Amino acid sequence: MGSDLLSIASSGARAARAALDVTAQNIANASTEGYVRRSVRLAEVAPPSAPGQIGDASLSGVRLDRVLRNADLFRVGEVRRTTSDVSRANSELSGLENIEASLENARIYPAIVDFEGTLEELAVDPANLSLRASVLEGARTLARSFNVAANALEAVGESARFEATAAVDEVNLFAQELARINLRLARAQNGSTDQSSLLDKRDLMLQRLSERADVTVTVNQNMTVEVSLGAGGTLPLVTGGNTNQLTMATAADGTLSFAVGGAPVTLSGGSLAGHAQGLIHLRDFGADLDAAAVRLVTLVNGAQGTGATLGGTPGQPLLSGTGAADLAVVATDPAAIATAPAGAPAGSRDPANLVALRAALATNGPADDMNTLLFGVSSQVSGLTTTRDALETIASSASIALATQAGVDLDNEAVNLIRFQQAFQASGRAMQVASELFETILGVG
Repeated sequence: MGSDLLSIASSGARAARAALDVTAQNIANASTEGYVRRSVRLAEVAPPSAPGQIGDASLSGVRLDRVLRNADLFRVGEVRRTTSDVSRANSELSGLENIEASLENARIYPAIVDFEGTLEELAVDPANLSLRASVLEGARTLARSFNVAANALEAVGESARFEATAAVDEVNLFAQELARINLRLARAQNGSTDQSSLLDKRDLMLQRLSERADVTVTVNQNMTVEVSLGAGGTLPLVTGGNTNQLTMATAADGTLSFAVGGAPVTLSGGSLAGHAQGLIHLRDFGADLDAAAVRLVTLVNGAQGTGATLGGTPGQPLLSGTGAADLAVVATDPAAIATAPAGAPAGSRDPANLVALRAALATNGPADDMNTLLFGVSSQVSGLTTTRDALETIASSASIALATQAGVDLDNEAVNLIRFQQAFQASGRAMQVASELFETILGVG
């Protein structure tokens, strides 16, 4: 049995007003981070006297069935995945770029070239004390360049570990917030405004988590989530209202390891994975730098040991150090440079030993080591930049696809305002007509 015209019009006005409220909320939150556009789903009011008669005209009006969030779980998950990949690439690339800048700004390669130049000048006049002093000064400049590079690399490592520590704290903070949201979602009414707001916060927390670590998300029937970290999502971070703690440990070589609830986990996405990989690069390139410094010490001191000084005595070590950080010049007297072959008399101008040193430096010497090291860093920076750009393109496409569905388009919302306003006005006009008809009927007779 159909309802009266006044009730039908009244239901239409209520539905149109609710739709206007949702549209206004969309417009107000167009720039709110994490907000997902809402839309209303209207349903016909079923007559209480005719249940289950599908296809019959109920003539009972309209009702607001539910408020929908226009977000597809697959698209949301794809944005999280691609964001995690980009975040990892950016963190790793930032670490490599800092390594490259540290090595280049230290100007080790030019210092090696300058040092070899002073040796070449000394070969012309081995007994010249001024030229000998220039060799020592060139060696000091070279040693300081190695020292600067080592200190700069250490600073890069400290910065990466500091950022990783902050990211771990943020992961735990977001996990705790997700647990609280889960508890509230479990009590929220399905399709309610409160549930929609909680889902926005839930997805925002998951997005921020994915920027820092690779997460595996399982959405339960009541819209709560279970979050796991690491490849395959085997270690739970958030389960219902409970969380496990993500912790970080620093090894002796400066690299990082992670654990969830005390169980080791390997992160493959997010900024934490990028920082961890960047510190591995730092360890490897730092070892190469130390190797170049040790090779320099070995070649120079080896040549010193096979030659004679200007005073005719056996040559003594010119350099000391076990790596780039402690490389130093130990000789203070220019006459201590062993330019002559062993057994040569005092004041000898024979440059045979100096020639042998120059030949050793020129053949697979520290200059070649630094050239290889710088080329290796540059190549990795270039390759990772290309990878990062490709990942950003993929992530941008995923974000655009989600924004098309979940973002607020002010033009469309303006159209909806007019449409629902007209529906509201039409329902109001129907109520007015119903009232006038009722008064006319009462006035008859």
